[in-house]
Amino acid sequence: MNTVTSTGRSALAVLTFFTLLAADLWRNLIGWYGFAALAAAIAATLAVLITRDGGWSLLRPRRIPLAFAAFLALAVLSVAWSYYPGATLLGLLAQAGALVAALYFATSMTWPRILTALGRATRWILGLSLLFEFIVGAIVRHPIIPLWVDYGTGKLPSAFYWSQANLFTGEPIQGIVGNRNLLAFVAVIAIICIVLEFTSKSLGRGRSASWLVVAVATLALTRSATAMTVMLVIAVAAAVLVLMRRASPGHRRVVVGGSLLGIGGLAGLLFAFSAPLLALLGKSSDLTGRADIWNSVTALAQQRPVFGWGWVSYWVPWVEPFTHLAERKGVTYLQAHNAWLDVWFQLGIVGLVLFIAAVVGACWRSWWFAVDPQLDAKGRPVPFVPVTLFPALILVLLVAQSFVESRMLVEGGFALLALIALKTRIDVGSTELDLTVPDGGPVDAALPTRSHPAGMVR
Repeated sequence: MNTVTSTGRSALAVLTFFTLLAADLWRNLIGWYGFAALAAAIAATLAVLITRDGGWSLLRPRRIPLAFAAFLALAVLSVAWSYYPGATLLGLLAQAGALVAALYFATSMTWPRILTALGRATRWILGLSLLFEFIVGAIVRHPIIPLWVDYGTGKLPSAFYWSQANLFTGEPIQGIVGNRNLLAFVAVIAIICIVLEFTSKSLGRGRSASWLVVAVATLALTRSATAMTVMLVIAVAAAVLVLMRRASPGHRRVVVGGSLLGIGGLAGLLFAFSAPLLALLGKSSDLTGRADIWNSVTALAQQRPVFGWGWVSYWVPWVEPFTHLAERKGVTYLQAHNAWLDVWFQLGIVGLVLFIAAVVGACWRSWWFAVDPQLDAKGRPVPFVPVTLFPALILVLLVAQSFVESRMLVEGGFALLALIALKTRIDVGSTELDLTVPDGGPVDAALPTRSHPAGMVR
């Protein structure tokens, strides 16, 4: 691959992750039609590159996560019984773009290059978000709405604003994505990437420290209780993975047992002090109306418990039953704020079982990818490669967030889930696993994968 092509692919990978995670920026800036054209162009380009790279040939039955494939197949088949077939087709079309992106990353890029691209994309989002909030707060000095929409006159719900000019008020900021929880989600991903890039020596000490300050500051400015709790879960998971990686096979059960006790104790403390913690973070005891949404969605799911109402991913507010399903303070929300409940509602018990199997399989393969020692060409263990922690930590983030948000089912969240589910399965049994750090970092030899239990989960 020549330098120009490599540079172009790197830029395309960053743009793809940026668009998946900051889609609301494009929608607020150039409108839905402009965003659709951009997304279609990126997806078409990625599909062409997959074809040129021979990526489709990797998708053989033995190298595809069967539970994930069955879940996707059920979503497509749900058009036949969907209560809103037009919305289902639209949702599948939107989801196809994220899936194509995941396929490109899984078949055409190595884990270090995926880490680098995702890290750069999240840093762009954070940097532009702070700049955007500074301009709105210091120069514009009043809340602004998306450029393409006309809400008319009168007082608007706070959720309608692109930015509420809160950088200097102490209230939560929303950044270029227009949502504090989504911005916090990106900040957590950025922190994971920065730490792994620094420990891999692909990001220098100065840049790592500077961007870590930016990411942590952004996370604090969002005041997202969800993201802060998830960050704690990720830190615990990272510690467990490192301890297991360093422990001998005979001591791993001790590490797991001690970790489970510690996690159980931490969960108990969080539950016991949930009320004051939520108050400190500006949340009500019902998690800002989520309990009402869960009750409404559960009632509907029970009406069609086996195969659900039909797949739609993001809810569409112009068709029933979504028009008034989750309305709060004049805002109609477009998700159940719980991915598992959302899947049950849309695809029933059958879809939920397949989805759980797909996520558990991806977690299992990612866990052993992080824990098992990698071997060189002669079968000798090599030094720890930090990037092996990447898929496991991202999955911990997605799963932990999934109980209060449904973003694992749409856009960036779904693309990351699909990427990890696919690539961890494709890599099982590969003759070589390239863990070479890009862009001038230390070069590790291409490392053959070690046979481990991940191969048993499909």
